[in-house]
Amino acid sequence: MSPTPTTVSPLTWPELEAMSDFQGKQLERDRIHGATNAQSRLRLFGAAEADVRVTLYRDNHAWCPYCQKVWFWLEEKQIPYRIEKVTMFCYGQKEAWYKRKVPSGMLPALELDGRIITESDDILIALERTFGPVGLGMKDPAVLPLRQLERYLFRAWCTWLCQPFSARQEQFGRQQFIEIASKVEQALSQTPGAYFLDDFGTADIIFTPYVERMNASLYYYKGYSLREEHPHLAAWFDALETRPTYRGTQSDFHTHVHDLPPQMGGCWSNQSPQALQNQMRVDNGPWIGLPDVAYPEPATARTEALNRVLKHRANIIRVNPASDALIDEALRCALTHLMTQQPCTPPSGSDSALRYLRDRINVPRDMSIYAAKRLRESLELTAALVGDRPGTPIPTSHRRDQNPAEFAAAS
Repeated sequence: MSPTPTTVSPLTWPELEAMSDFQGKQLERDRIHGATNAQSRLRLFGAAEADVRVTLYRDNHAWCPYCQKVWFWLEEKQIPYRIEKVTMFCYGQKEAWYKRKVPSGMLPALELDGRIITESDDILIALERTFGPVGLGMKDPAVLPLRQLERYLFRAWCTWLCQPFSARQEQFGRQQFIEIASKVEQALSQTPGAYFLDDFGTADIIFTPYVERMNASLYYYKGYSLREEHPHLAAWFDALETRPTYRGTQSDFHTHVHDLPPQMGGCWSNQSPQALQNQMRVDNGPWIGLPDVAYPEPATARTEALNRVLKHRANIIRVNPASDALIDEALRCALTHLMTQQPCTPPSGSDSALRYLRDRINVPRDMSIYAAKRLRESLELTAALVGDRPGTPIPTSHRRDQNPAEFAAAS
């Protein structure tokens, strides 16, 4: 029988605040001109606000793949723009002001010199006409077949992921997807570098949102790791992760696999041993080492997580199902572990409350991938000191547990 580990006392909020002085505070001040991030409402890249001609309307949570495509393009091109955040149907009521502007309510939308444009491909074409393309443009003869290939891959993914299959149908869906993915591998193999064409450009931006989601969802629901099974796609992901523009929009497995079911109309697990093992890993850890990110962990991951929790702690405590006093102390215990890497026993009965928070960390809305992994790790290890009760289950038919109106009302 192993001895019970010695635990430390929880740090106070002022003590935790004293530990949060890191470059993330500078990032909070420099959302406008600094690195790509999910929190900014204005991006200038060194220009004057008077130069802004573009407003991007995207979802609050950075879940929308079509929004990510336009967002990534604007960041690569460094076009000054404003950001207005809108509620997706799956996590709350669409804002009336947005429905007046865009009656369909669809996302993304872009306002360019006062003109509203919807449909992400149409948006990119309009941006190219005004500001020039990123690499080769949407209608370039080298890009057009790659755009079509991306749609074939998307359809094969949907067929495999979003239908409850018999064993025979499951095998067909898997094989069909692998065949199209092999064509993507072949396309990537034709260039001297890691990207779809000789240099990074529009083709890579088009593939990014859904291939990122394929990597997450197939790992979790089908036991299939896109990044590990396809070396050219792995090299492509690695190349993307060298770009700060991509890192700022990049999400993780945990966020994607739980935000996708309401958006896709359901995601179906094949219940294979590998899929069940992967589901346990994504939901309960360990999160470090998952094939959702390959660049080295930044030294500031823990302090970034602390900084973000401190900024939003009032709402984090308010929306938790546990009492304010209970989650306040339990959260300080988890943050104490985060920063000291020493176990800190939370109050009895707080295991479920800590796991509720663990399950609702959202990348990149809340923080970057490694910060989220370290925070989830500390929440889980702290919860395990007092019990094994799960948090309130994550809904699969909607995500109103993440309704941004609940937070905006208290801000």
